[in-house]
Amino acid sequence: MPNAYFKIQEPKNEPYNSFEPGSPEKKELKKKLKELQEEVIEIPAIIGGKEVKSGDTIDISMPHNHEHKLATVHRCGENEVNMAIEAAMEARKEWAEMPWEERISIFQKAADLITGPWRHTMNATTMLGQSKTPHQSEIEAVGELADFLRFNPWYLSQIMSDQPHSPNGMWNRVEYRPLEGFVFAVTPFNFTAIGGNLPTAPAMCGNVVLWKPSSDSIYSNYFFMKVLKEAGMPDGVINFVPGKGRSVGDPVFASHHFSGLHFTGSVGTFNNLWKTIGDNIDTYKTYPRVVGETGGKDFIFAHNSADVDAMVVAALRGAYEYQGQKCSAASRMYIPESIWDDFRDKFVDEVNKIKVGDVEDFTTFMGAVISQKAFDDITGYIDYAKEADDAEIIAGGTYDDSKGYFIDPTVIVTSNPKFKTMEEEIFGPVLTIYVYKDEDFDKTIELCDDTSPYALTGAIFAQDRYALKKMSKAFRQSAGNFYINDKPTAAIVNQQPFGGARKSGTNDKAGSKVNLLRWLSMRSMKETRVPPKDWRYPYMGEE
Repeated sequence: MPNAYFKIQEPKNEPYNSFEPGSPEKKELKKKLKELQEEVIEIPAIIGGKEVKSGDTIDISMPHNHEHKLATVHRCGENEVNMAIEAAMEARKEWAEMPWEERISIFQKAADLITGPWRHTMNATTMLGQSKTPHQSEIEAVGELADFLRFNPWYLSQIMSDQPHSPNGMWNRVEYRPLEGFVFAVTPFNFTAIGGNLPTAPAMCGNVVLWKPSSDSIYSNYFFMKVLKEAGMPDGVINFVPGKGRSVGDPVFASHHFSGLHFTGSVGTFNNLWKTIGDNIDTYKTYPRVVGETGGKDFIFAHNSADVDAMVVAALRGAYEYQGQKCSAASRMYIPESIWDDFRDKFVDEVNKIKVGDVEDFTTFMGAVISQKAFDDITGYIDYAKEADDAEIIAGGTYDDSKGYFIDPTVIVTSNPKFKTMEEEIFGPVLTIYVYKDEDFDKTIELCDDTSPYALTGAIFAQDRYALKKMSKAFRQSAGNFYINDKPTAAIVNQQPFGGARKSGTNDKAGSKVNLLRWLSMRSMKETRVPPKDWRYPYMGEE
């Protein structure tokens, strides 16, 4: 054990490349994109540090060019999952005992690799596999992921230094232990950064992890596993187990050693996993920690004093960046009649300028949605609106999946505040707007709060400070991340800890020490320097 206290310096957020015309980073990224497309790779499971090929394979293709195959992936079943559990529990013997400052150094090195020699690879794999533009990839697959890997160690150092009071004659201290078992990390397709954070946050706390990535983000996630290997992560600490949900989940939740779930995905899946954990509760050695972020029906609410030009930009970026496939994306909007005409004309004009297409074309603002299933689901909502009597599509509404899963940015206006696309999560480039009478401001605030079961993100726009105060108070429970005169997306680590409540999740705030505390188990210790030698108390001396 070291005989010094090691202070971790507070990190700074990673700056982003802008990929301006003629810039060296643009040239290098285009070179990496070309290089990766020249090879179809084989992606195995990684269990105990070894490549495991199950033979049960699926192909991974680019969403914006679904004829172009990127990889063949070996999916795990019960046998591979049980191997991973065994490998994790074996690795735990040494990993849990490793000093925390030694553990975090691995992840700090991984951050430097991602922002250094692996930068273009992380961007290119995210662009090709998840159809992100260079900007959308840079801000998360590099910037946000590196921020998680740097700030989480700093948060951990703060936790470790948080110690109780010790009166004279005794020494009180708290030990922060990893959970007694393994953590199951289930990650989504839409953020490479989330894919990296969900397994690494518990791991740096001393836990061992089984990581099931989304089938639609395996490509970039596999390259992140390579980064962790180069950074020095010991074998078996994080086991990469791609596969179907139940094929991986059933043996995980049947294990006596299961001790935590770190999840981002749909509310339906999260509900099913929670029920399974509850049904199996007698199986487990400890009560498992359940941490999840699910979905959102995120709103923009405008007062008649709102800056229309600022709101146009916020709504466009909030609704259509990354094809609306962010759990924080603006999906419903409430605008007063008095500013509606001005906003509508400016907004539709700008939305019609959006270029949809191949993300390798750096003039593109929107790529393809992630899969055929997503395409069918989203276009189903658009077709529903086309046939509805109480809704009108004023921009977009067109789509084409002949080459890639392309859907044009769509704006729906409805006279029904409970219209289907105002209530249900779509997870695509569809924004529905309800225009309210100015005198119904208070009533419409209540309507907005009551419309959705989710409470992830929300944004309000007003120049009137009294109106901002009223809306902020009224929407206190409506969003875990709340934005004033800004779009409801793009939370930054250490600036806006991210997570929502209600049916949006457990609100354990990724990007803060609150999340890390969920992966630690405290042990209080009291040491008495001179213990008493007589069991009698002074009051007992009375005659």
